[in-house]
Amino acid sequence: MQRFADQPLRERPHIAVFSSTKVGNFVVTIPLLRGLKEKYPGCVLDFFGSEITHDFEIHCPYIDFSFPLYNRRPDYLEALTTAVRERVTQAGPYDLAVNCDEFSELNLVAVTALRPQYIAGAGLTLDFRRKLEAGSDPVQRMLQEDNWNSPEFLHRYRDLLTSNYIAEIFCRLAYVETDFFRLELPSRDPDFAVPDVLVHITTTRSAKMWRLDYWKQVIEWCEGQGLQVGLIGSAPDVQRALYHAGSSEDDLLAQTGMIDLRGKTSLIELAGALKRAKVCISVDAGPMHIAAAVGCPTIALFGNDADGDGASPVRLWAPRMPHVYITQTTYKCRLCLENKFKNEGCLVEGHPCMAHLPPETVIRYLQEILQKS
Repeated sequence: MQRFADQPLRERPHIAVFSSTKVGNFVVTIPLLRGLKEKYPGCVLDFFGSEITHDFEIHCPYIDFSFPLYNRRPDYLEALTTAVRERVTQAGPYDLAVNCDEFSELNLVAVTALRPQYIAGAGLTLDFRRKLEAGSDPVQRMLQEDNWNSPEFLHRYRDLLTSNYIAEIFCRLAYVETDFFRLELPSRDPDFAVPDVLVHITTTRSAKMWRLDYWKQVIEWCEGQGLQVGLIGSAPDVQRALYHAGSSEDDLLAQTGMIDLRGKTSLIELAGALKRAKVCISVDAGPMHIAAAVGCPTIALFGNDADGDGASPVRLWAPRMPHVYITQTTYKCRLCLENKFKNEGCLVEGHPCMAHLPPETVIRYLQEILQKS
């Protein structure tokens, strides 16, 4: 087992890609998956993802086999072992494994336990006692960096990278050349009429959430224009348990004419709904990435200023597509950056980065998008 430094692989290599539990993480691996298929025609590509994103995984044209590494089944170890053994029997030993989540202890162990010939991204030594050395190659040295979001990171690797975008970084780790910014997802039309505007207001990090009264003003403006608005997300109990919804979504539904679509679709049907909507407005969360991937005009609510400082690692995660409109706050704050975005909530009273992102900014983007439609 060695570090991958673009060594030649056999004619039909067996490749594994390890992702995470989050929808956005799956979406930004698409360029890598496509690029691997372009680079190694005829390769067999196995994907180790999660129960959450499995709906996308099994319909992705670049994935030949998918196993939910993150799942709750009681026979987990037996199922994983059986799946890997069967895959090796069918396609041969793994030539290359690409780890797209170096912060996950599970990924580190699983990618190493696969015993591939080469590992791209983070892995462990064969005895599992320490991380693999990054080596001297510039691509591998990127693994030693702890702030891929910073302008300094991009400057240091300017001969290798064109952007801080996470999808490009994933591709570079595997020495893949493709259109790093082109996203794509399978979709299926839902069994309901899709509202004109779809909104998503919650996220796993409350520091990225927008004010409820601002949402109300935007929804009321849409309704004043004769636009139907739908609220998307997981089922209400999941929203409250995992995404800081509290009573906020129910309050908005009670105060406006918004249609409740939470939990009404699978992921692939949500992609279909977003594909048919006139516009999506979302905080920095999975539905924003889905909307961008299917070509829906998307207003992405980032609490970051013109320098990129603020609530999210925006340089790393913001989609680079012309139909995605990235908002900017007028408030300068670097506390989330200094805490490496590990703080769950805002560290400043009043959540000023989001408070200084007024509804008028979103409404102006709405007007621009609707004029084009």
